[in-house]
Amino acid sequence: MAVKLYDYQIAAVEKMQNGCILCGGVGSGKSRTALAYYYLQNGGEPSCLTGTEEYIPMEDPPKDLYIITTARKRDTMEWEGDLSPFLLSIHKDVNLYSNLIKVDSWNNIGKYADVKNAFFIFDEQRVIGAGAWVKAFLKIAKSNQWILLSATPGDTWQDYIPVFVANGFYKNRTEFIREHVVYSRFSKFPKIDRYLNTGRLIRLRNRILVNMDFKRQTVSHHEDVFVRYGIEQYKDAGRTRWDPFKNEPITNAAGLCYIWRKIVNTDESRQLALLEIVEKHPRAIIFYNFDYELKLLKELFIPYADTMYFEIAEWNGHKHQPIPESKNWVYLVQYNAGAEGWNCIKTDTIIFYSQNYSYKIMQQSAGRIDRLNTPFKDLYYYHLKSRSGIDLAISKALKEKKDFNETRFVKW
Repeated sequence: MAVKLYDYQIAAVEKMQNGCILCGGVGSGKSRTALAYYYLQNGGEPSCLTGTEEYIPMEDPPKDLYIITTARKRDTMEWEGDLSPFLLSIHKDVNLYSNLIKVDSWNNIGKYADVKNAFFIFDEQRVIGAGAWVKAFLKIAKSNQWILLSATPGDTWQDYIPVFVANGFYKNRTEFIREHVVYSRFSKFPKIDRYLNTGRLIRLRNRILVNMDFKRQTVSHHEDVFVRYGIEQYKDAGRTRWDPFKNEPITNAAGLCYIWRKIVNTDESRQLALLEIVEKHPRAIIFYNFDYELKLLKELFIPYADTMYFEIAEWNGHKHQPIPESKNWVYLVQYNAGAEGWNCIKTDTIIFYSQNYSYKIMQQSAGRIDRLNTPFKDLYYYHLKSRSGIDLAISKALKEKKDFNETRFVKW
């Protein structure tokens, strides 16, 4: 058996160090690259990473390995596939070595706060803010070797505070804020106005960030599919501030945006456009936001599911079903539940039934089918949207790589 890494992955491994952030787009192979670094740090041979030589074992025992990842990656055992070329396994009877290997979710990170002298891989950036996860992460970082994997390492300097503290650049969060943060004087709550001495912050980020020079072999085709919407009902909701679905007043900007979106997302023309796309692409992942969309989508496809060759499956806060194995299927995925931590190489098509407010979540969602081992060269992304004010404003924010802000859009 041999371990095969691409040239850009080997180049990344050579740059990695304890406490670094391995940054690569979705589908770039960060997991295998991280394990290759662990392999070398524990006595493995660099020549074994090219796929041309047989596997040479590490020194036994290597450090215990803890992988903190998403609940979905843990449950689907995705990491098992990346561990196997290194003859590693969470199961002692098939692990070549006598070390402990544990794969668990971020929700359980506190269980490992007292572990010492091990190696941790933190998969998918979750160390933001100052909550329980960050406290456990900082305690782990003091007594263990660790690296962090992320497709999107940080949108603001504030996002880097825990990693900077873990690397010893600052004693704590308070020191970082004292040296670099100026809060707005005119905000009712702590709001950062600007950062000071950003030159140092850039240098520190460059010290820990390892970018994977990943050139995709796939070609992504994004198509906006414009559909109609109830213009009069949309205008009435904005003018009267009245919820036509619950027959009650709308009390805030978020509530009005929700009603506007429900009006445009439930329009029959959007459903017909979706069916036309699925007819052309009979294996499709469909991303949605709201429970009412899921209900609508299920009602739309149930008549087709009655046939022998069509299957419906879901991944959301209620159900965690696997991707179907049949010839024709739709996989209904809620953005927040399924934007990251899994992949699918059984289809070349994603349909965004409605848009998410977050640019990052949209990017992560698109990456579910854009993987290194996909058999497809051309990938198709269909964005269903109307020419309503809310849809156009969300599209504009996403195009500018920003998140959509309801309070800025609505004058209340």
